[in-house]
Amino acid sequence: MADLNHLIIWTKDKHASAKFLADILGVPVSPPWGHFVPVQTGNGVTLDFIDGGQDVRMQHYAFLVSDPEFDAGLARIKKSGAPFWADHDKSGPGEINHHFGGRGVYFEDSNGHLFELITKPYGAFPG
Repeated sequence: MADLNHLIIWTKDKHASAKFLADILGVPVSPPWGHFVPVQTGNGVTLDFIDGGQDVRMQHYAFLVSDPEFDAGLARIKKSGAPFWADHDKSGPGEINHHFGGRGVYFEDSNGHLFELITKPYGAFPG
């Protein structure tokens, strides 16, 4: 099976966007590589931020984190002033969810990308 290696995230300001996400996740921003500013996740996948002008379309990226990482990330989201919600449709403003016996939160960056922290991977929805 193939492993995911990297994703390109289009932004209005690649340096600011990479720093915002890296700060929330508690990881460093990697040195620029070509046109990209990478942020590496714990499983080695990089999120490669690139400038795309003003026509940036919203994307969604979810991160599976431990309970302590969730607590720290949520505190950093609150400190940053970024809006956050319990659900993907932006319902439950300022709240978290408890899907699949874990905790989750959605938050938005200045490009409109919707990021998510979850402590339990999603499974089958009850029928």
